[in-house]
Amino acid sequence: MSRNGAPAAPPLQLEFDDNSLLPLLFGEHDRHLARIEQRLGVRLASRGNRVAIDGPHSASEAARSALTWLYGRLRDGHPVDMGDVDAAVRLAVAGDGSDSRDLFGDENLIVRTRKRHVNPRTPGQVAYLRALKQHELVFGVGPAGTGKTYLAVAIAVQLLVEGKVDRIVLSRPAVEAGERLGFLPGDMREKIDPYLRPLYDALYDMMPGDQVIKRMASGEIEIAPLAFMRGRTLANAFVILDEAQNTTPMQMKMFLTRLGQNSRMAVTGDLSQVDLPPGARSGLADALDTLAGVDGIGVVRFTAGDVVRHALVSRIVAAYDSRDARTAP
Repeated sequence: MSRNGAPAAPPLQLEFDDNSLLPLLFGEHDRHLARIEQRLGVRLASRGNRVAIDGPHSASEAARSALTWLYGRLRDGHPVDMGDVDAAVRLAVAGDGSDSRDLFGDENLIVRTRKRHVNPRTPGQVAYLRALKQHELVFGVGPAGTGKTYLAVAIAVQLLVEGKVDRIVLSRPAVEAGERLGFLPGDMREKIDPYLRPLYDALYDMMPGDQVIKRMASGEIEIAPLAFMRGRTLANAFVILDEAQNTTPMQMKMFLTRLGQNSRMAVTGDLSQVDLPPGARSGLADALDTLAGVDGIGVVRFTAGDVVRHALVSRIVAAYDSRDARTAP
């Protein structure tokens, strides 16, 4: 009986047709099932090729959708890890228990590169990948750890490998958090490279190292500070500006007007981490205001719920956002 005296709803029953995949679905010592129980507040009991899901209706439906999607990944030959489990739960909750292809397993949203297949893990990432495929200019704005740059690099590598663009251009403003380039040791390249390291890391995650080196040597992949973009027209390219919150309005206008024929552009940044001098207006904030409503431009705003790093990072972001909201004038 339920608390109000009504008969309790029977547990949902989920049946799988390939027992050999169940150890991978459930995880070592059933840790994947335990994670779903923890995140959704349900109880999962497995017996043979069946799983009984007991709990509130909406949470039980979300658990069923998450397990169904994870099983589908395994059946298609993709591995499942704890990050995939968390992603399945997030998407199931966002879909209100629906297991529709709109959120789960949409083939058009899977990014295929030489080293890995990348699929969205949050509702924000779903919207972002759609925007990157549909628009020639996309702004991805939100906290660290939401995959803004990583997914943009994945799309760029896919288009390069498929021959749909001739080159990738990755750029960042050389603005430092509390340091000055002139006081760092080394020549200009050695001073600049640390600021571009996240772009290198994303590239090496998508392509074999020898391919990255070869394509950089041939000019198919270019990584350069924002200052080096002035006076250029970037045609047949996928262009990414990372850490865009640290541009000035003039720099941002300069960068956006580099867009040439058959090119795409992604601009990513976090407006809560601006390292410009006090009082200086961020070029990213200025562009979002100026270009609001302009046809052909996509804007995706990520939230703390889209953070896919350690679960604690999401709570840290939410705490800072709450503090900022309380202290805002």
